[in-house]
Amino acid sequence: MHNMLLSHAKAVELYRKHFQKKQGGIIGIVAHTFMYEPLRDEECDTQAVKRVLSFVVSWCLDPLVFGEYPAEMRSILGNQLPRFSPEEKNLIKGSLDFIGINNYGTLYAKDCSLTACPLGTDRPIRGFVETIGIRDGIPIGDETGNPRFFVVPRGLEKIVDYIKIRYHNRPMYITENGYSSPPKPDMTINDLLQDFKRVDYHKAYLAALLRAIRKGADVRGYMIWSLMDNFEWASGYEVKYGLYYVDRDTLERIPKLSVQWFSSFLNNTTNTYEQDLSEQYVRSQDAMTAGFKVI
Repeated sequence: MHNMLLSHAKAVELYRKHFQKKQGGIIGIVAHTFMYEPLRDEECDTQAVKRVLSFVVSWCLDPLVFGEYPAEMRSILGNQLPRFSPEEKNLIKGSLDFIGINNYGTLYAKDCSLTACPLGTDRPIRGFVETIGIRDGIPIGDETGNPRFFVVPRGLEKIVDYIKIRYHNRPMYITENGYSSPPKPDMTINDLLQDFKRVDYHKAYLAALLRAIRKGADVRGYMIWSLMDNFEWASGYEVKYGLYYVDRDTLERIPKLSVQWFSSFLNNTTNTYEQDLSEQYVRSQDAMTAGFKVI
């Protein structure tokens, strides 16, 4: 992380010096983060939420805004956490024009400094915090194709609020937000194309984002992950986030139902479209299970 941040700052310095005035471009950095909620109604877990946000979000963003690593990290890691020289601090402080946010879900945070946690989760580099998605056998939100990504729309509002307050409302972009349905062995191509749950997911998350914007968050863009089904790291082609289905034999790209909805959303014609959508929804075999709470 340390060398990456310095490399970022140097690239920003070069761009601002030689190209920004002519090109008018901007440079930011993306924080891939969950939002977190206390596992238990206890002060130690409330503090665990603050720590994990420092170790996940502020580890990257604090140096670029303030020129220092977060105090929450320094208090735990001490001199194990590198320090910036005065020259490096001048270079790195303020070296971003916007903050990108990748957010797919919310997890619970449990304190591991005062209570027992599974081996590996109670390390200093993790801030002595365990993060999990299930409490008392109940998931924090609807499950998806990724075992750590639970559907919790309010989490997007909360993480935007957190970044707005901590970083003095610098311009923000939601650079990734998307849904993959849980894999089913008997799933057909038609099931994949009639993606009502993806439509409901984006409706709920956009509503949560709108709440944050109405409270003053300077959010300037929202980018769906992803345009088409693609190669998802260790999950390969099994997990599908795309608005377009890709036939892996012919490479044909077929629009899913979510393409129609998102197009109507961008054209401000969702009321007309959703009347037709509701008829398709009733006919779909997913009709009994689709739908997320806007919470």
